[in-house]
Amino acid sequence: MRVSTLPTIFGEKVVIRVLDIHSVSNHLADLGFEDHQLNAFVSMIEKPHGIVLLTGPTGSGKTSTMYGALTRLNQENVNIITVEDPVEYQLDGINQIQVNPKVNLTFASGLRSILRQDPDIIMVGEIRDEDTANMAVRASITGHLVLSTLHTNDSIGAIDRLINIGVERFLVGTSLNGVVAQRLVRTICKDCVVSKEPAEREKEIFAKYNLKIEQVKRGKGCPTCNQTGYKAELPSMKSLI
Repeated sequence: MRVSTLPTIFGEKVVIRVLDIHSVSNHLADLGFEDHQLNAFVSMIEKPHGIVLLTGPTGSGKTSTMYGALTRLNQENVNIITVEDPVEYQLDGINQIQVNPKVNLTFASGLRSILRQDPDIIMVGEIRDEDTANMAVRASITGHLVLSTLHTNDSIGAIDRLINIGVERFLVGTSLNGVVAQRLVRTICKDCVVSKEPAEREKEIFAKYNLKIEQVKRGKGCPTCNQTGYKAELPSMKSLI
């Protein structure tokens, strides 16, 4: 579990994120992407060098997609090294480094050490500062494939973000394989799904596109989904460049 505590005026506030490796699929095909989105993303990560960025808010599934990409690229003859904060899931055959500021092991210093380990693929948990950004970009143009995340609202915003951090414009254009902006889309609970007559508003929406709808599926609520009608959330690429 990842636990964060905060002292408030009425006592301690605690946020807990449960990390269950058995409930997470590390295969890209199981994450719920549309075929054309998946094919575009795979073409980005299967290039021999360059940088691929995943963007989106906290909790939008970026880490799951990143691990899915690493699982696809993981082979015995490929040296994959990651630097993460924290290491949420352990992947067999991949060298994972935990950030530890107490011993001056940051994303930037970890990335600097990784480059001396003859890596083929590098994963940086997050690009936060100019030093990390410049090293990641320079690594990507010297024969390494670099995967990382960046906090922007859309894919095109990642370019401005890199420039604002301090990466030279020509390096951004030279190094960038692609950027994915990702969100989560809720799905209907499989344990309580039922078919119902569509509402008039739903019929009107489909009619605008010359489509006819006869039934819709909804979750009526059950203990599995805490009476919400929705169970899991699957990633969807909001924008991709």
